[in-house]
Amino acid sequence: MNSKICQDLGIEFPLFAFTHCRDVVAAVTNAGGFGVLGAAGHTAASLEIELAWLDEHVDGKPYGVDLIVPTSMDDKAGNATPEEIEARIPPEHRAYVDGILAQNGIDASGLWDKKPNTGFGDNMRERGAQAMLDVAFAHPIKLIVNALGVPPDFMMQRAREHNVMVGALTGAKEHAVKHVEAGVDVLIVSGTEAGGHCGEVSTLVLVPEVIEALEPYGDIPVLAAGGIVTGKQMAACMAMGAAGAWTGSVWLTTAEAETAPAVKEKMLAANSRQTVRSKSRTGKYTRQLRSAWTDAWMAPEAPEPLPMPLQSLVSEPALTRIGKLAEGGDAAAKNLATYWVGQGVGLINNSVSAKTVVYDFMQDYANATERLSNTLGE
Repeated sequence: MNSKICQDLGIEFPLFAFTHCRDVVAAVTNAGGFGVLGAAGHTAASLEIELAWLDEHVDGKPYGVDLIVPTSMDDKAGNATPEEIEARIPPEHRAYVDGILAQNGIDASGLWDKKPNTGFGDNMRERGAQAMLDVAFAHPIKLIVNALGVPPDFMMQRAREHNVMVGALTGAKEHAVKHVEAGVDVLIVSGTEAGGHCGEVSTLVLVPEVIEALEPYGDIPVLAAGGIVTGKQMAACMAMGAAGAWTGSVWLTTAEAETAPAVKEKMLAANSRQTVRSKSRTGKYTRQLRSAWTDAWMAPEAPEPLPMPLQSLVSEPALTRIGKLAEGGDAAAKNLATYWVGQGVGLINNSVSAKTVVYDFMQDYANATERLSNTLGE
C-alpha cells in the first residue's frame, strides 16, 4: 500500500499484530504486515532470547516491541519489602479465591506458599523498563509501544537516540491529546471492544473522535484497534481516517499462538457477547473471555480488586493452576479458564495460520474498498 506509515516502517500492508508469541510476530512480518511482541511478561534475559530468534527469522523485515509502563500503580518506586507487599494483600482476597476453587472442586492447598518478591512488577517501573529497553534497542526494532499510559520521558528519549518510532495505546480522546503532546509518533486508538486493557468508548466512535481532536497537532498516524478481526473492518476504520489497524485477538486462535488449547477451544466456540470487562485480573479494566472465574468476581459478594500490580498476585496463582488442570481435562477448570480477548472473538470460528490471517485481511480489505468505491458510480 502507498501510505506514509507503510513507507516509514518499510511494510507492505498496515496490519499490526500484537502478540506474546514470537512465531506470530515472524509470520505476520514476513507476510507483509508488522508484528509486535508483547514483552510485559518477560525478563531482560528472556526478551533477549526472543528478539535474537526474531532477528534470525524475519530476514531484516521490521517488527516492534510492546511494554507496559503505567502512569500510576501501587509502589511505583518499587521500594516495598516482601513483607510490605504481603501486608498489602488483604486476607479476604485470598480467601475469596480459595472459595472459588473449592466451589469448583479444585484443591487450593499450597496456592499461597510462594511469597511476593521485591522484583514483582519491575518491568512496569523505571529500573525494570530500562533493562528491557537496553535489550530492545540492541536489536533492529522499528517501533516501541507503551500499552498503558503516556510513555515515560526515558522511553521517549532513548527511542529518539535510536531513531525508533514511539507508539502508545489510548482509550479516550483526552488521553490521546496527552500522548501527542508528549511527542508520541503513532497512536493506537483502542475501543472498548478490544481484549486486554481497554476503555469504555466503542471503536466506531473513538477513532474519528481522536482524529478530530488531533487535527491541531498535524498529521499524527492513528491505528484503529478494538474488535477488528477482518479486512472489511480495517477498511471501515481507514475510511474514517485511520492509517492502519492494530489487532490482537485474531492471532490468539492461530496455529502458532501461545494460547492454551482449552482456552483456544472456548474462543472458537464463543460469540461476541461472551466477553466481560473487569478489573479482577490486573487491577485495571481488561476485557477477557467470560467464565465461571469472571462471573465470581462480578458477584455482589466479591471483594473490590486491588490496585495494579497487586491484583495479579491474587489472580495469577489461581489462574495458573486452573490452566494446568484445564489442559489435563478437568471439566470444572475448563469452565473457570479465561484469557484476554475482545468482542471480535464472535467472528473467529476457525484456527488457521497467522500467514493465512494476513492474506485474508488483504483480500477482505481489497474487496471492501472495491465495494465502497462502487457506491460512487462512474
